[in-house]
Amino acid sequence: MGKVRIRIVKRTARELLEKYPDLFTHDFQHNKVVVSRLVETQSKKMRNLIAGYVTHLVSLRLKREAAAKQ
Repeated sequence: MGKVRIRIVKRTARELLEKYPDLFTHDFQHNKVVVSRLVETQSKKMRNLIAGYVTHLVSLRLKREAAAKQ
């Protein structure tokens, strides 16, 4: 089973990746700083949830690109 995330986290993370695909990496700490600059969140926890999901999506994208090359 996967991790359950609320809709606002998923939607915000996908929108950020659409608008700024080059700003995010597979490093959570870097993504946390970028998310805090781009989004005014209600709490640190929300910021970290968004940054974590962005990191997850970037990692998936990198794995898919690597698999496509082989």
